[in-house]
Amino acid sequence: MKPKHQRLLTLCAGLIGLGIAIFLISIAFRDNLVFFYTPSELSKKTIHPQQHLRVGGIVVTNSVTHDRDNVTFEITDDIKTLKVAYIGLLPDLFREGQGVVVEGHLSEPDVFQAETVLGKHDETYMPKDVADRLKEKGLWRDAR
Repeated sequence: MKPKHQRLLTLCAGLIGLGIAIFLISIAFRDNLVFFYTPSELSKKTIHPQQHLRVGGIVVTNSVTHDRDNVTFEITDDIKTLKVAYIGLLPDLFREGQGVVVEGHLSEPDVFQAETVLGKHDETYMPKDVADRLKEKGLWRDAR
């Protein structure tokens, strides 16, 4: 075999190996990726009922209800509101009118079953457009 053909064969084998490696890595990550949405983005998407995801927004004032270990509340991005059901203790930073990120899945079209609730006190983990919209409407309380 000529050296030119041998280099071409080696290059093709390397590209095939790289393609297989990328494919296997993408399969491994697909099961571990958790996408972040706002309530309005979530309402526009077609989401599989058991797909694991995160939703962030502001806890709606007077929407929190406690029933033993069950807690229900609503979060909003000032466009769309989403009802959240959670079983467990809420974090110390959880308050009405404050930012929150919930992780779980949709149990019904407009009900999010949270497995984890993360309280937030500033815009560090909030999408910039949501923080800007809240500041624009005067609903933003700067924690600093």
